[in-house]
Amino acid sequence: MGFASEFKEFAVKGNVMDLAVGVIIGGAFGKIVDSAVKDLIMPLVGKVVGGLDFSNYFIKLGAAPADFKGPETYEALTKAGVPLFAYGNFLTILLNFVILAFVIFVMIREINKVKRSVEHVPPPAPSEPPAPPEDIVLLREIRDSLARRP
Repeated sequence: MGFASEFKEFAVKGNVMDLAVGVIIGGAFGKIVDSAVKDLIMPLVGKVVGGLDFSNYFIKLGAAPADFKGPETYEALTKAGVPLFAYGNFLTILLNFVILAFVIFVMIREINKVKRSVEHVPPPAPSEPPAPPEDIVLLREIRDSLARRP
């Protein structure tokens, strides 16, 4: 088998295609979870702990440039080149990961429940086997009559 045909066989196998589809859907799903965390959950968490924008929790590790006149926000200071210890942004990403992992866990759990229920369904009751052909019946009768002879 040549290299090209072997690679084609590998690339077209179901597992590789399933993996490709999973990566694409996972990327899109990650964006949905990222938006849910950033736009829905983190503002609520920030409100509870005293701030509206959780991603703006940081510690400046250096001074801003002398000509910096922008706001003291994460984005503005990052653009100005100020080193920041951005623990709020890290917590947002960490929460994003935890939520994504939880959602995937719930999905896998439900899929496993469905698999178990399908695996435990008893097979359909076997129907009565079809009658043997006539020549088999005749051969059995001959065998049985010969066995009865003394």
